[in-house]
Amino acid sequence: MARHFHALRVAGTPPITDAPLVVYLNHPGWWDPLICLLLARHFFPDRRHYAPIEAAQLERYRVFRKLGFFPVEKHSRRGAAQFLRGAETALAQPRAVLWVTAQGRFADVRERPVGLEPGVAHLARRVPGAMFVPLALEYPFWSERCPEALARWGESIAGDALVGRASPRGEGLTPARGDARTTIEDAEQLLETRLGETQDALAASAVRRDPGDFEMLLRGNAGVGGFYDAWRRWRARWRGEKFEKEHEA
Repeated sequence: MARHFHALRVAGTPPITDAPLVVYLNHPGWWDPLICLLLARHFFPDRRHYAPIEAAQLERYRVFRKLGFFPVEKHSRRGAAQFLRGAETALAQPRAVLWVTAQGRFADVRERPVGLEPGVAHLARRVPGAMFVPLALEYPFWSERCPEALARWGESIAGDALVGRASPRGEGLTPARGDARTTIEDAEQLLETRLGETQDALAASAVRRDPGDFEMLLRGNAGVGGFYDAWRRWRARWRGEKFEKEHEA
């Protein structure tokens, strides 16, 4: 990460709770799982972490099995059952965190509506005690040769508040309080809205390019490299100045 990015910067904080967590995020690129591993180490060092991954990809990257990933077939009823079964088993573990790229595919950060797979909303009905936490990721270029890795935590919502308990006829879901019905589609829409709002807030910070909007978790690569940086280093030494690799130092 430090070799390929200028910095990993994070805005906001996840909820402080002992409840199981479902972190659902957008899926802008290949780096997302590694970003999540670093966030997990920083924010949840004493928790157990799990994540679904496409079965074919897990065969290609088998090391992920040792990191808490479990296989799910894409675009099939069997895959949906695998996800719910695996996620429910994972969240039953003490102090568990489930990380889900809820769009189910790579998607541009500007795409609206966000569009989520329905499995996360169904999971709220199965694990009503879990907290559902939106996480937005983005990898913009600012002033360095390497991009920034930006993350932002959004407003969380409890599973029982999201869908509540199943209605007697199974037609929809009745919230824990009140008589209004909440369907899976309603819950999915709320999750999608929260994630979209979190992405919009992150995009606004990315446009401002103000490091003060974030906490830096990792300082990575800076400068242009090669002959240009060698010349800048020599010039700073000749002038008796401190060499700063950052382009805008």
